[in-house]
Amino acid sequence: MPARARQRLRSLSPGLPRAVWTLEAGTLVNFFGSGIAFPFLLIYLHNVRGIGLGTAGLVLATMGATGVVVGPLAGPLIDRAGARVSLAGALLVSALGFASLALVQEAWQAFLVAAAIGVGTGTFWPSISVLLIGLVPPDKRHSAFALQRVALNLGIGLGGLVGGFVATTDSPTSFAILFLVDAASFLAMAVLLPAVPEPRLPPARELPGGYRAVLRDRPFLSLVCLNVLYVAAGYAPLELLPVFAKNETAVSERWIGVIFFANTATLVLAQLPVARLVEGRRRMPALATMPALFALSWLVVLAGGLWLETTAAALVFVAAAALFGLASCVHGPTQAALVADLASPPLRGRYMALSSTSWEVGFVVGPALGGAILAAAPLLLWPAAALVCLLAASWTLALERALPLSLRVTPASSAHG
Repeated sequence: MPARARQRLRSLSPGLPRAVWTLEAGTLVNFFGSGIAFPFLLIYLHNVRGIGLGTAGLVLATMGATGVVVGPLAGPLIDRAGARVSLAGALLVSALGFASLALVQEAWQAFLVAAAIGVGTGTFWPSISVLLIGLVPPDKRHSAFALQRVALNLGIGLGGLVGGFVATTDSPTSFAILFLVDAASFLAMAVLLPAVPEPRLPPARELPGGYRAVLRDRPFLSLVCLNVLYVAAGYAPLELLPVFAKNETAVSERWIGVIFFANTATLVLAQLPVARLVEGRRRMPALATMPALFALSWLVVLAGGLWLETTAAALVFVAAAALFGLASCVHGPTQAALVADLASPPLRGRYMALSSTSWEVGFVVGPALGGAILAAAPLLLWPAAALVCLLAASWTLALERALPLSLRVTPASSAHG
């Protein structure tokens, strides 16, 4: 990254320790690989391997379903063995899974590989979240999560742009290249982990109540349920947009790469300023803007699918993806930081495991239902997703009354550069 860009990032996220920047450098590399491969996975399964669209959606859902099972099991492991150890294991399993995608020929093989990837993903997110929380004080958590989202989305955006120039349905080998690069990116992040210290863990005897204590935290459980809606009706449809764009409006693979790049470029540019903007402001009204803007994004996609095709449709989808990226900027500094503040330190692994599981549940429900809707009535997906997002926005606003007064406002960082 150029020196001027690094200086700009540090000015927007001041006071974060070197270990955080090292961790996010690994995240950038890792998600560059994910950006290369993941936007084209549904196209690979359906258009290259001939797997039915509904079945291909279930393959994506299998990743999430496996994560739902694995995530809660990862929580106690993280609390006892440490986040860095569990993160390293997650990276190795994910590398093996994505490399194996290149060998898929039949649907049953795709389901098997998806389950392996789900094991890695289900362990990855709570591990890296606990590691990140342990590296920063509470007043810098929103900045740390914002920087994480910059790193992962910059990686996804650059990867998607590159992948769009590599992938072509005329050559299955081009997709194999994408998956092998993705696998290498997981290994590259694992190489950087020794430079990130393991946060100090409390002794096992201090772990109070396990998951029973976590499940008694009603505001946290509401946040978990809300996050399922955010993911199922917000993030998951974005994964389905490439196959909709290609099959319904004849948008090319290169344009699909540009669509994802627009989404992530917007998020990268706006994420840290948004994190600064929410400081000292009420969390839940800020968070509610995210699903509201998701709804608007899907209505824009609906308009493009109804009346346009090829380049004109692609440009509308680019605009929708950019709006979606702007909306996503609110998530990390508000929802993720609030979950971290609600979590009891000895139970962070369990809190973050359930929080991460909410993502996996959303990525089970979203692709499964969305794939079925796309197969039956492609244009119906977008207004349905918009309606769920608007309901989630209303629930988000109502939840503020249940939060402790001390947590209703995003804290202002004690250091600004």
